[in-house]
Amino acid sequence: MLNVETTAIPDVKIVTPARLGDHRGYFSETYNRQRFIGAGIDTEFVQDNQSRSASVGTVRGLHFQSAPFAQVKLIRVVKGSIFDVAVDIRRSSPTYGQHVAVELSAENGRQFLIPVGFAHGFCTLEPDTEIQYKVSAYYSAEHDHGLAWDDASLGIKWPVDPDKAILSDKDRRQPTLAELPVYFR
Repeated sequence: MLNVETTAIPDVKIVTPARLGDHRGYFSETYNRQRFIGAGIDTEFVQDNQSRSASVGTVRGLHFQSAPFAQVKLIRVVKGSIFDVAVDIRRSSPTYGQHVAVELSAENGRQFLIPVGFAHGFCTLEPDTEIQYKVSAYYSAEHDHGLAWDDASLGIKWPVDPDKAILSDKDRRQPTLAELPVYFR
């Protein structure tokens, strides 16, 4: 079983696979191509990634890749929890500049499906948080871009004080939405 929820931006989905539990714990089929296709999600994933963030308040993002390496992402947490965000950067979209945010955790088993044309980022809510995610295109440094996580025009209510956020140097230098070139029409 697979539960798929539509969000305020219909192209962004929350996917929750069923968990079968007993006195030992649970089993969950986190990805099954046939079940995803049956739920209307027909994406061929080509690469799996994993990241670990040691500290609460670690922010990664907002990241995306441009064509021809633009990616659909399927995010899930295997340890800890995150505040996960997808921002619509498709210039002609009626939801351009809007975002969807969701809490993902190892406990709730939810996954976040982020389509092409969205910037993605997250903030850790617990120490030693690990995420795994599938992508539909291979990584390309040349096509790797970002958007300022703290751009006030996005209206994201991050669960960390900007002065206390733990960021990479790269993420500190990303452009605002107003400065972002057009990557997706």
